[in-house]
Amino acid sequence: MPPTATLPRPEPARPVLSPLPRLAAAIVPVAAVAVVGSLATSPNIPTWYAGLAKPGFTPPNWLFPVAWTILYALIAVSGWRLLGTAPATGSLRRTRTLALWAFFVQLALNGAWTPVFFARHDPAGGLVVVVALLIMILWTIRLVLPLDRLAALILVPYAAWVSYATALNAAIWWMN
Repeated sequence: MPPTATLPRPEPARPVLSPLPRLAAAIVPVAAVAVVGSLATSPNIPTWYAGLAKPGFTPPNWLFPVAWTILYALIAVSGWRLLGTAPATGSLRRTRTLALWAFFVQLALNGAWTPVFFARHDPAGGLVVVVALLIMILWTIRLVLPLDRLAALILVPYAAWVSYATALNAAIWWMN
């Protein structure tokens, strides 16, 4: 029997960033968005926001920082995992690049919503931003799924909360 040729196994691709810089690259942008959100929101809760007509499904004010703290932690973990992917194949490599862009665009939209809605007192503008944010989160999940299933699934509660926030923003816009 002739010897069979064995094909060389490709080396697994290494992440572009080592763990510590990758952790910083995942946490710092998310923390920056959280700080911007807090600075834009806090002074407007007892004044402008308190005076708005709100639907019956509006949660108590204390729930928002609790929910967002959990969601921002999940977003950072998802980003850390996504940054750890480094597929060797061409199509998955392109998907990763697109997923990274989508991830950071949704994060930028997240950071933009609070200043538009709270600081500018603009529920209509906030609605435009939050709809775009929801679309980008869903697209990010779709792109991340073939790269890291857990990183994609971690974003599902975020998409659910932003869906709820979109309905709340729309109701506030409609009622005011």
